Amino acid sequence: MADRISNQRLPALDALRGIVIVLMALDHASFAFNAGKYATDSAAFYTAGARIPEVQFFIRWVTHICAPTFLFLAGFALCLSITGRLSRGASGGGVDRYLFTRGLMILLLDPLWMSIGFGYGVLFQVLYAIGGSMIAMIVLRRLNPNLLLSLSLGYLVFSEVFAGLALWAGGGERSGPIGAFLVTGGKITDGVFVLYPLLPWLAYMALGWSIGNLIITNRIKRPFRFYVAAGLGFLVIFLIFRGLNGYGNMVLYRYGTSLVQWLHVSKYPPSLTFSALELGLMFLLLAGLTRFYENRQASAWNPVIVFGQTPLFFYILHVHLLAATAKLTGLYKSAGLMETALATFIVLIVLYPLCIQYRKFKRAHPHTLLKYV
Repeated sequence: MADRISNQRLPALDALRGIVIVLMALDHASFAFNAGKYATDSAAFYTAGARIPEVQFFIRWVTHICAPTFLFLAGFALCLSITGRLSRGASGGGVDRYLFTRGLMILLLDPLWMSIGFGYGVLFQVLYAIGGSMIAMIVLRRLNPNLLLSLSLGYLVFSEVFAGLALWAGGGERSGPIGAFLVTGGKITDGVFVLYPLLPWLAYMALGWSIGNLIITNRIKRPFRFYVAAGLGFLVIFLIFRGLNGYGNMVLYRYGTSLVQWLHVSKYPPSLTFSALELGLMFLLLAGLTRFYENRQASAWNPVIVFGQTPLFFYILHVHLLAATAKLTGLYKSAGLMETALATFIVLIVLYPLCIQYRKFKRAHPHTLLKYV
């Protein structure tokens, strides 16, 4: 079972990754074009009880699922890939070198390349989290899968405790550079910001690795049922802690009973309610896609499959394309939702054939540096 699964792509994973790529493109088109973009995903960005514009909120909220899903699927895919490599005779040291090299390359893309597209100084965002997490998996992959699963879930549950400790160590208002890079995020110095601290997002990757291991070793015998149960379980946790409106919300509390206030959870850093809500929705989507592809072949030309198989290539191009187009047309951060939707559609259309060609070229040259992209 392990060899069979680890040596083939699972279309449900590619499709889910492709779906969140499309949602991510919407978020970044909104960043480049939308004059009314609303993002108060942290207690640091929100004035308690302030009115939240509903349409703009939901444009942002539907994209919350992207980063947790990317990290989870990266861990799951790493488990499949490394299990396959080891089964084909790769050495543990070779696997470690691959993880370190690819992780470092992805990590450095944020400050050296992606920051240019976003245009706000030096940013450590999702690629920093993914790359740093890959490097951490050099050690964590050697842990018992059940222990790693417990550690990942434990961090998500106690994330607010760790954030509090980091703030306390930094003097109260800020956590200091180490705490910012690892736990809370925040401003490091003028022009340098961490939006995705390593440890909370590493927990998602470790969770994905653990679930992937349990599936390929047949300890989860019915993935569809497991995904449904996990999704519903996480949503129950979300409802409990958001309803109690205390611990687990990273002090971004619910001010009222409107749907917007229920969904207005902390992403920076991720709270327990954020994690439970997004993982719950992700697992239910994964369940639906798993059932859909049970007796179907995935079309190689399906856009979500194409994007899901070329995520890093898409990512490192689309932000710059959107920002450059917005500036060239004079619409940078000054347009509306119609222009935002049109820009999303256009960037998907433009990158679709490029992703197809990149996928073809990478498969034809599996031993080049492209294996890291």
